[in-house]
Amino acid sequence: MRRSEKGNPLDLRAWLDEVRKFGELKDVIGADWKLELGAISELNVKKDLNPALLFDEIAGYPKGFRVLTCSTSSPGRLSSILRLGLEKNHHELVQKLRGKPASWQAQAPNYDPVVLERGPIFENVRSGEAVNLEVFPSPLWHEQDGGRYIGTGCCVVTRDFDSDWVNVGTYRVQLHDKRSVGLDMIPGKHGAIQYDKYMKAGKPFPVAIVLGCDPLGYLISGIEVPFGMCEYNYIGAILGESVSVVKGELTGLPFPAGAEIVIEGWAHPGDVRTEGPFGEFHGYYPGKEGTAPAVTIEKIYYRNDPIMVGSPPAKPPNDYSYSKAVMRSALLFDALLAAGVPDVTAVWAHEIGGARMFNVVAIKQRYAGHAKQAGHILNQCGVGAYMSRYSVVVDEDIDPSNLQEVMWAVATRTDPAIDIDIIQRGMGSKNDPMFVAYPYQAPFSSKAIVDACRPYDHLHEFPAVAEASRELQEQVRKKWKDIL
Repeated sequence: MRRSEKGNPLDLRAWLDEVRKFGELKDVIGADWKLELGAISELNVKKDLNPALLFDEIAGYPKGFRVLTCSTSSPGRLSSILRLGLEKNHHELVQKLRGKPASWQAQAPNYDPVVLERGPIFENVRSGEAVNLEVFPSPLWHEQDGGRYIGTGCCVVTRDFDSDWVNVGTYRVQLHDKRSVGLDMIPGKHGAIQYDKYMKAGKPFPVAIVLGCDPLGYLISGIEVPFGMCEYNYIGAILGESVSVVKGELTGLPFPAGAEIVIEGWAHPGDVRTEGPFGEFHGYYPGKEGTAPAVTIEKIYYRNDPIMVGSPPAKPPNDYSYSKAVMRSALLFDALLAAGVPDVTAVWAHEIGGARMFNVVAIKQRYAGHAKQAGHILNQCGVGAYMSRYSVVVDEDIDPSNLQEVMWAVATRTDPAIDIDIIQRGMGSKNDPMFVAYPYQAPFSSKAIVDACRPYDHLHEFPAVAEASRELQEQVRKKWKDIL
């Protein structure tokens, strides 16, 4: 890292000001941290037009100790977070995003974070006996959760044991008590790999957890960047400028200079405690309570009137499912074209399947077998194979993001005997709620590829659709926008 006075501090408040200006931020006063805050957020995100919610005066907490939810769940907010210009149409947003991840990854080495001496995050610093995590309004999100979760839309900063690689991951963080949290990291994830190295060496694992910053932080911390790359570099490539960080006084770990709340401490060898249960992206509790490393917090930092970012998993659509749908749709679109599938018009990885289990591609049919080719590649390409239960192919007159249109095509343009292909023993996951019913020891899953296009050999004979043309629909919408 290099020292400088320039860079983006990932200031959440600057982003909130922008979102408020384009009308997608709503203040919520007086909600209870116990279940109510979570239920309000879930019901909000299911609306067609849903703002981000900024909770204040939360029951039992002073004014100014706030929680933000629903930060990434609209095309306007997501395009703003990704610095793609304000975009209100999700298909246009997918097109803007296509090719960007590869470009950002290539440019990331040019954007080392810059280290500042001070930042707004140092407005309040507590250590030793003054550490009290319960001053923050950590929500109990759902009735069956194993406890309150202080970290959901968070960034967990860790350092490799035998190199200078800093990893920033999004892992769930359960509040245990005033001075300790549970840190659940799936085996194989970069943070878990680093943790294992420290445990094998019998050394305490340094951890800094950012509980609030610009949502770009947790959005990128939650995707898979290459092993050994720091997420701050990737974020810098998106911003077009380096991320400004400060170093924790306890561990020396870097975190955004403009972060809202940071908690810092150590996971000690052998300190593993009961954690969970907590939901997953597909909307189920995949198991009962388990165990996870405990982190003893020895220092906390927070700004005046701090804001915690919440983004819990739940039955889709959930707080972050829209962002996953957009990003995976762009990746799938690029993968189809890279595999040689022509005339792809749109792709959508549906939120109902956690952006993995139910994916749809629209094509303009050019030759016999085109639809089956598109469906099998959508299902089995490197980006799409994991947990890809259903892959549906539709004609270009169908909006793949509109489930009503997609299922109308399935109902009226398929013959189940010939238009549904089944792949046996495909790539599954132990995280799949159906894994309990599989007759396999390993995480296999069958897959269905549904050709819901008009039969290619009868394209010209197939009945016309009884509907106003899209051009006429747009004309009428503009003329009669006051009632439509």
